[in-house]
Amino acid sequence: MSSTTAAQTGTDELNELRSEIDELDAEIVRLWQRRAEVSKQVGQIRMANGGTRLVLDRERAILDKYRTALGEDGTQIAMLILRAGRGPL
Repeated sequence: MSSTTAAQTGTDELNELRSEIDELDAEIVRLWQRRAEVSKQVGQIRMANGGTRLVLDRERAILDKYRTALGEDGTQIAMLILRAGRGPL
């Protein structure tokens, strides 16, 4: 394989991988928005039935799940996800 062909193959592979990243990012955004919608609905139903705005045990379980799966970065991601669904504290 010539160096020109190898370079083109590398460029093609990079373009394919970047395309995949773009698709994954679009899916993450879609899922993020859907999760926030569902979380807001859960909160509305809970409060309409006399519950509290937050359920700390539930939030802790979500934080733990993300931390276990992703390490310390998971905690930060979980905090952002929780905030998207309930708003800032």
